[in-house]
Parts: sequence; C-alpha cells; structure tokens
Amino acid sequence: MSTASIAILATIIVYLLLMIGIGVFYNKRSAGGSEEFFLGGRKLGPLVTAMSAEASDMSSYLLMGLPGLAYLCGVAEVGWTVIGLAVGTYLNFLLVAKRLRRYSERIGAITIPDFFSRRFHDSRAMLSCIAAIVIVVFFVPYTASGFKAVGTLFNSIFGWDYHVSMIVGAAVIILYTVMGGFLAVSTTDLIQSVVMTIALIIIVFFGIKEAGGWAEVAANAKALPGYLNLTQGYDAASSSAASFGAFPIVSTLAWGLGYFGMPHILLRFMAIRDEKEVKTSRRIASIWVVVSMAIAVLIGIIGYSVSLTGKIPMLSTSADSETVIVKMADLMSQNGLLFAIIGGVILSGILAATMSTADSQLLAASSSVSRDLMQDFFKIKLSEKQAMLAARLTVIGIALVGLILAWNPNSSVFRIVSFAWAGFGAAFGPVMLFSLFWKRINKWGALAGMIGGGAMVFIWKYGIAKLGGVLAVYELLPAFIVACILIVVVSLATKAPDDEVVAEFEAVNENR
Repeated sequence: MSTASIAILATIIVYLLLMIGIGVFYNKRSAGGSEEFFLGGRKLGPLVTAMSAEASDMSSYLLMGLPGLAYLCGVAEVGWTVIGLAVGTYLNFLLVAKRLRRYSERIGAITIPDFFSRRFHDSRAMLSCIAAIVIVVFFVPYTASGFKAVGTLFNSIFGWDYHVSMIVGAAVIILYTVMGGFLAVSTTDLIQSVVMTIALIIIVFFGIKEAGGWAEVAANAKALPGYLNLTQGYDAASSSAASFGAFPIVSTLAWGLGYFGMPHILLRFMAIRDEKEVKTSRRIASIWVVVSMAIAVLIGIIGYSVSLTGKIPMLSTSADSETVIVKMADLMSQNGLLFAIIGGVILSGILAATMSTADSQLLAASSSVSRDLMQDFFKIKLSEKQAMLAARLTVIGIALVGLILAWNPNSSVFRIVSFAWAGFGAAFGPVMLFSLFWKRINKWGALAGMIGGGAMVFIWKYGIAKLGGVLAVYELLPAFIVACILIVVVSLATKAPDDEVVAEFEAVNENR
C-alpha cells in the first residue's frame, strides 16, 4: 500500500473511531430509558436540530448521487431536484416543526407512529402498526443505499472487496447507533455535516485547478448540447440535447413534498428543546441545504472537465459517475502527504453523508418495531431493559436486510433513494400535514391516506408510469395527491373525531 493510501486510510480510521467514541460517551450518559434512547429527552439545541436534520436527510446522494447525475446529464433533472428539496426544507421547518414539537409533547409521543396513534386516540394502535410497517418497508432500501455507498467508496480507493468494505462500514454505523441512541446519532450528524461541508468546498477548488481553471470548466460544459439548460439536459447515450419540459419539471420539484413525511427528520422537530428555537434552526438548515446541494451539482460539472484532461477516467454509467468525488479525492492524494490527508477528509465526508442518514433510519426503524409494533400493537409486555434490547436487535436485523439488498455493486444510489423518499413522502406527508392543520381529519381518514399513499408509490412506479408520456412522472407526486384526496373523502364520509380529540387539537393551536 502506498504512502498516500496509508494516509487516507489513517484519516478515515480516526474519523470512524471518533464516531464510535461518541456512541460510547452517550451510552455511559444515557439513563433515561427508551425515551432518552429514541428522542434524547427533547433537549436538542437549534444548531444540532438543524444540522442533524439536514445531515440525516442528505444521505449519500449529496456527495455521490447529485454530483453523479450532474456529471452524466447536466443540470436539468438535478437542478430542479435541488430547487424542490430546498423549498421543501424551508416549508417543513416553517409549517411542521413548531406544531409537531408542541403537539407531540402534549400527547406524550416519542416516535412518529406513536404520534399518529395518540393524535387520533387510536386505542387499538392500528395507525401505529401501519406506520411502523411503512417505516420498515421503506427504510430498508434507504439504508441499503447507504451501505452501497460505503462499499463503493472503499472499493474505488483501495481496491478492497466491495462486500467486505460494505460490511465493515455497516458494522461501525450499527455500533454507535445501538450504543448511544438518539443523542449519539444527532451529535455525530452535526459533526458529519461539518465534515461533509469541508469535503465539498475543498473538492471544488481542487477540481477547478485540475480542470485548467473556471473558464475551461465553463467552456467544456457549454460544449455539450443542453448540458447547462434547465429545460433540456444532456443525453449521454446520443451525445445530444435531451428534453425536460413542464411535466418532468413539476415531477422533479415534487421531491420537496417528501420532507413532510421523513420520520428521521420529523423526530428532530419533536426533540428540539424549545419551540421558540425552531426559527433559528430553520435559517441554519435552509442556508446549509441550498449551499451544499449547489456545490454538489457544481462538483459534477467540474468533474466532467477533469475527466477530459485525462486525470480521472471518463465515467459513462450512472453507477460509475457517482464515484466522481472519489476519483477526484484519489487524484488529490497523489500530491503529497498533506493532500493525502485532505483526500482522507473528503472521503470521510462521503462516509459522513452515508452514515448520518443510515444511523437515523436505523434508529427510527428500531423504535417502530420495538415500541410501536411489539408493545403498542401486539401488547407484548417488556421491561425497560427488554425494550432497549429489542430496539438494538432490530437495528442489527434491519441492517442485515439492507446489506443483502445492497449486495449488487452496480445499483444506483440516486434511484434507490428516490423510491424510498417517495414512499415516506406519500405515506406520511399528507397525514402529518392534515393532522397538524385540519381538526376534522379522523382516524379512518388518516389510515386511508397512509395506506393509499404508500400503495400508490408501488402502483405508479411499477405499473402506471410504464405507460410513458405524461404518466411517467416521479411517483411521489401522484401518490401524494391520492393520499390527500383519500384523507379528505374518508374523513368526511365517516364519524367526526371525538370532542376530546378536537379540544386537544384546538389547545395545541390556540397560541401559535
């Protein structure tokens, strides 16, 4: 192994040990049982709330998916995706955060399924059960995309076996998640967001230098038909301008709707220590997400110019293009020990993007199984110690299934994430919004919206969208609309919520 590879590996190991150390630290400090493990005692500050929410949101597509798509196809699809996500981030903090924090504390909810169940006084815990199943179904492929990114990273840099690399990365994530719980996850997410930011900034300046300057980057991008056009995009297969009209634009903007239903993000809102601090968190999160995603897209464009110089290979497939940052970090490491360490920081940033999402997803899924399914729905009596053991075993179980799904090294991070994102957005987003803003919604409307939205994601993607034309839109948009319609129609067609439920709603909203 070369000196550069040793320096990179040492940097990554130090980073991974730091993450494990945080898990050990919070494992020793945690004495509050399951509420402390799942929600951190509702004591997150505004900075940690904002940055952990966004770091857990960004996942591996920030440093792999977005640059890869921009590298291959230009700015059309990825640009509208970024705009949709930026708007969604802001609106989620503006509309949902404060109300959910207040409502969840009033009714004593510490998980998202628990919130839905308590919100509608669902004594049979049907909502909690369905919500928990939705979380497990869609978090497994989401987690798998993270493990895939880890395997790709180490395989590309060190030539290590993809599967061994993936297993090692998953083991570290599992270790600090099961040890420290929510506070460990949130704290590591804050650190990981900083590492991700450093990685993005460094690679931009290095890439421009290696490409021959900004003028060269711009000229190379302009030379590709439609590459910088938000209504066209570039078709790499035919080397011609593609077409990205009104329907694809609306479809892609719909990514922003997903935020309203992301359990791992919504949990941050429930955990902030004071609802008055939400405004500060909103500003921090909105600025970071806009800047980080814009830089990620820019890296893809810069990476194409670096490929033209021959310093990194041309990346012609979706799976290959997602390694553009990895290739550029490897190139940087060849310029001496200091640059090798910086390259290690960049690669740690990719790990950070992956781990910050995977840990949050595993934690949310474990709470759904151990608390919402086992205790609330199946009425299994568990002591506090047994509940914690069940949660930790669930983390391990879901991670193992995720590893199986990520076993194929040629799968696309961006495509896997987009499907899971649609599932959560459609199943939970409409129900969450109506739960917070419409007092007439009842249990049956919420149940219909949750099931209908989640099912429509599968129906549209694997059935209707294959008909092509205007129907080939991102499945989140039609599924979200269907869920909203079902909520309204079923709620109005069935018995109005009890006076106690309505009074609770009005009490939460009287001092907004």
